[in-house]
Amino acid sequence: MNSQAVISVESLNQLTQSDAQLWFSHCCAAPSWYQGMEKARPFTDIEQIKDVAEKIWSKCGEKDLLTAFEAHPMIGDVNSLRAKYAATKDVASNEQQGATQASEETLQTLAQANHQYLAKHGFIFIICATGLSADTMLNALMLRLNNSTQQEIELAAAEQIKITLLRLEKGIEKGTQIV
Repeated sequence: MNSQAVISVESLNQLTQSDAQLWFSHCCAAPSWYQGMEKARPFTDIEQIKDVAEKIWSKCGEKDLLTAFEAHPMIGDVNSLRAKYAATKDVASNEQQGATQASEETLQTLAQANHQYLAKHGFIFIICATGLSADTMLNALMLRLNNSTQQEIELAAAEQIKITLLRLEKGIEKGTQIV
């Protein structure tokens, strides 16, 4: 959510239709989802927003799912992978998973496997990567690589809603509630 500002629930409720859709689209790029979220306003708190988000996501069709997946950058460029995991060692002590710095071999294998996944399924590998090491992501990718495309759409959709909920939490000011 690089371009998404942190906002209060009250301010989110007061956005114009187009601004609200734009704000929600930074959380998830599926048109049915962000349009549904805009129409579901007003919200009282982040918990209600997350509940509605899950309900609307569960009703999205395959076209919306694939649109949401396309909005993610592919973890396939070795240079971007190096940059992503260069600082992992510094933050590892703050993560439950205890991530460690990624090896060059892991980065290369992850990039290759991501390209194989895309070639097989027609969309990129989606995983809620928050707190995951490159090795953990690689293991998940290797386990999922041989799944059917239909299985992967379902698994990726489950990961997408996790990502969306995290983005909503990060985008809504903490402690804001409308009574």
